[in-house]
Amino acid sequence: MSSQSHAISRSIFPKGPSFSLDDFSSRDFIVKEFIEALSDSATANRRSTVGLTSGSQPFDPKPLIRSFEHAQQQLGELSGDLEIKENELSAAVRRAEAQHSQNLNTLGTKLKQAIESFQQLDTSLHNNELPGGDFAGSTGNMAVETGRKLEELDRQRRRALDAHFLLECWDGVSNRGEITLLENLRRSGSGEAKVRSAHIAQQLLRISQRLDPKSWNGSGRGGGEPHQSASMTPNDNHINGNNGFRWNTREIIEKFSETLEKDLLKQFDDFYRKANFEGMKDCATVLQDFNGGASVVALFVNQHQFFIDRSQLVTEEVADDSETWENLADPDAEPSGVEPSLQSLIDEVRVVVQEESAIIKRAFPNYEQVLGKFLQRVFQQSIQQRLEMVLEKANSVSSLAFLRSLQSSRSAISILVDELKAHGLTEHPEAISSQTSLILDQQLEDLFVPYFVGSSYIEREKRTLEELYTSLLFKFTTFHSRRKKATTTFMASLSKSGSELLASAREAYISRLDSSELSSTQKQVLLRVAGLKESNDLARPSDIKFNEDDGQLSIPYAKRMLKWLAEAVGRGLELSVSNETPKDMLTLLNLLQSIMGESYLEVCLDAALEAATTQESGKSEPDLSYLFTVRDSISIANLMVMCINTLLVPLAASSVTIRRELEKKTNLATIRIEEKINSIEQKVIDITLMWVNKILLGQKKNDFRPKEGDRTSWLEKLQTPTCASICSFLTRVHDTAMKSLPASGTNLRQLLSEIALGTRNLLLEHFKRFVVNGPGGLMVTKDMTQYTNLLKSWDIDDQLKALGGMLDVLLEVGSLFVIGTEALRERVCGPGHASSGRSGTNAGTPGQGPGGTGSQVSLSAQEVRAYVSRREDSHTPAMQHMLNVF
Repeated sequence: MSSQSHAISRSIFPKGPSFSLDDFSSRDFIVKEFIEALSDSATANRRSTVGLTSGSQPFDPKPLIRSFEHAQQQLGELSGDLEIKENELSAAVRRAEAQHSQNLNTLGTKLKQAIESFQQLDTSLHNNELPGGDFAGSTGNMAVETGRKLEELDRQRRRALDAHFLLECWDGVSNRGEITLLENLRRSGSGEAKVRSAHIAQQLLRISQRLDPKSWNGSGRGGGEPHQSASMTPNDNHINGNNGFRWNTREIIEKFSETLEKDLLKQFDDFYRKANFEGMKDCATVLQDFNGGASVVALFVNQHQFFIDRSQLVTEEVADDSETWENLADPDAEPSGVEPSLQSLIDEVRVVVQEESAIIKRAFPNYEQVLGKFLQRVFQQSIQQRLEMVLEKANSVSSLAFLRSLQSSRSAISILVDELKAHGLTEHPEAISSQTSLILDQQLEDLFVPYFVGSSYIEREKRTLEELYTSLLFKFTTFHSRRKKATTTFMASLSKSGSELLASAREAYISRLDSSELSSTQKQVLLRVAGLKESNDLARPSDIKFNEDDGQLSIPYAKRMLKWLAEAVGRGLELSVSNETPKDMLTLLNLLQSIMGESYLEVCLDAALEAATTQESGKSEPDLSYLFTVRDSISIANLMVMCINTLLVPLAASSVTIRRELEKKTNLATIRIEEKINSIEQKVIDITLMWVNKILLGQKKNDFRPKEGDRTSWLEKLQTPTCASICSFLTRVHDTAMKSLPASGTNLRQLLSEIALGTRNLLLEHFKRFVVNGPGGLMVTKDMTQYTNLLKSWDIDDQLKALGGMLDVLLEVGSLFVIGTEALRERVCGPGHASSGRSGTNAGTPGQGPGGTGSQVSLSAQEVRAYVSRREDSHTPAMQHMLNVF
C-alpha cells in the first residue's frame, strides 16, 4: 500500500488509498487482511477528522468507493494489456512450433537420404565382397534396375500408343466422319479388344463434349433441327469458317457405342451360357462404366429361363379342386393350406433365387443392385400374377375363402422371405445384407397393400361374420319374428322393437342371398349353416317347419360364433399390416354385441320374460319351462364376456380411449342381460308365490275342524290335500329350477331362498284365518312339518334352514295349536319372554312338545295372540285368563 494513502487530502472530498498490480499479485496477499487494513485506515482518518471538528461525524464511504473504482479501472486496463500480450505470445509459440515442425521434416528428409545413401554404399560394398562380386552383384542390380526402367518405358509406350490411337480415332471421326479403327478393334474378336474399344469410345465422347460442343447442344440427337446421317454425310448445321463441313461427332460415336453395347451384351449372353463368370463380370464391368449397366442387368433378368418358363404359365388356370374350395368356404371346416400352384411357384422361387444369387455375385461388380432387380422382378411379376389369380378364384367362391386364401398366401410368402433372409443369398453363408433385407420386406409389403387400403379388410371380415351369424340364426330370428306379441302389457311393448329388429335383419338376409353378388358355393354354404335345404325355402319362410328348439338358445351355436370370431381376430393379427388393431377390435365387438348379444341373447330373454308375464293371470298352474332359457343365457353370456375380455380388450391396449370404450360397452351389455335375467327370476318367484297363495285360498275351513265322527280317519292322514298340492307344486318348481339354473353362482340359491321365504310368510298369514280344534291342531302340525321339511331340503340360505332359523317358526306356530293351557302359559311367559313384546320360546324339534330342546324362535306377542285366538278352546276361562295375562 502506498504511503500516500495515509496522507490527509486537502481537497473537498478526501482521497482514498491507491493500489498497483503488485499489491494484488504478491504471494502474501490475503483478502481478509487487505479489508482489515482498509478499515483501519478509514477509522484513523475518521478519528483525525473528528478531532478537528466538534461533535460526532458519521462514517464517510466515498474515499473507499473512489479507491475501488480507480482500482477497477486499472484492473480493466491491465486485463486488456495482458490479453494483448497473451495473444502475441501465442502467435510466437505457433510460429515457433511451425518452424520446429519444418525443421524436423527437413532433418528427417536429410536423415532418410543419408540412410539411403548408406544402404546403397553398404549394398555396393557387400556385393563387391562376395565371390565374383565385382561382376555378379553389379550385374544383378543392373538387371533389376534395367527391368524396372523397361517396364516404365513399356507403360509409357502403351500410353503413347493409346494416345496416338485415340488421336487417330478422333481425327477419323471429326475430319472424315468414320470410326474404322474402332470398328476393326471391335471386330478383332477378343474380349480384351472389346473392352478396350469401349473405354476408347468413352474417351472419344468426353473429347467430343469438350472439342465439339455444337454436337451436344439442342441441335444434336433428340432436339433441334434434323440431321442427315452423320456417319455418311456432313452436317449442315456445323460449318466452319472456311466453308468446310464438320461431322456430328457425338452421333457417330454414340452409334458406334450402340453397336458395341449390343456386341458386349451378346458376348455376355454367350459367357452366361458357357458359365464363364469371369467373362460375364468383365462385360458387366465395362457396360457399367459405359452406360451404368442397366442394359446388361435387363438382359440377365429378362432372358432368365425362370421368367421365360413362367411367362408361358401365366395363363394356366388355378387348380379347380371343388372339395378344397368348399372346405375354404365352410366356416366349420379347418382351412386348407396354400393353393398348390402358388405353393409350387414359391418352392421354385426359393431354389432359383438361392442359386442365382451365387451367380449374380460372381458375374456382376454391383451384385447387390442386380439381386435387388431380380427379386423385384420375381415378386412383382411371377408371384404377384399368381397371387392375384388365386385370390380372384377364392373371391369367386366366397368371401371367407378369399380371407382364408389371403391369410395362407401371406403366411407362405412370409416364410419364403424369412428363408431367403436366413440363407443370406449373395452373402451366403454370412448374414444377408441390410439392403437386400429391406428389398425383400418391401416386396412382401407391396404384394398385399391393395387388399388393406383403408378399412377394406376389416369391413370384409365384418361382412363375412355378419353373413355367417345371420345364417346361423336364421331359424331363430324367423321363429321369434313370427311369435304373436300382444302389446297389451308394458313388457310386450318393450319387446316390440326387438321383434322389428329381427324382422328387418331377416329381410336383409333374404335379399342378400337373392342378390347376384354371392356365388353359388357361398349361397350353398350359408343355406347349410342356416339349416335350409334350398334357396326356395327363403322365398317361402311361412312354409318352413319350426319347433320349439329353433327358438331356444344353443350353446353349440354360441361356441361356433365365438370360434368364427376368434379365427377372424387371429387372421387379422397374422396379417398385421395395419396399425388400426384397436379400431378393428371395436368394430368386431359392436358386431358381436349386436348379433349375439342383442339379436340372440336379449331376444330370447325377452321372449322368456313375455312368457312369464302372460302367466300372471294365474288361471292355470304356471309352466316354468321358459326358465330353461336362463341357464343357457348365463352360460352364453359368460362365454361372450370371457371372449371379449381375453381376446378383444387386450388387443386394444395400445389405445386407452378405445380400450375404455370396449370395457364400457361390455359392462353395459352385461348389466342389461343381468337385469333381464333378474326380471325373469323375479317373475318366477312372483308367479310361484301367487299360485301357492291361490292353492291356500282353496283350503277348506273344516280341514282343521274335523267332525266327531271323522276324527279317527282324519288323524290317519299325513297332510291336508292343500298341503299335498302345495308340496307337489313346490317340488316341481324346485326340480325345474335345479335343471334350469346353473349350480354354480348364487342365482339358484337366491331364487329358492326367496320362494321359501315367501311361502313361509304366506303360511304364517294363512293359519291366522282358520279356527282349529284339537284334532285339527294335530293336522296343522303335520302340515307345518311337511312344509318345513320340504323347504329345508332345498339348497337355501342357512339363515332360513338352520336349526332355529326362520323356517322353524312354522313348527312353532303348529305347536301353538296343540299344546295345553299350562304348557302354553309356560311357553308364552317363560324366561325367554322379552319386555318389548317379543316372546322367545324354546321350540322343540318337530314332534316334540313344549319344553323340548331347540334354538330360539321369536314370535311377537301380537302374532302369538293371533294364532292362539284361532284355537277352538280360546274362549275357555283358563285360556282367556292366560291371554289377558299375556
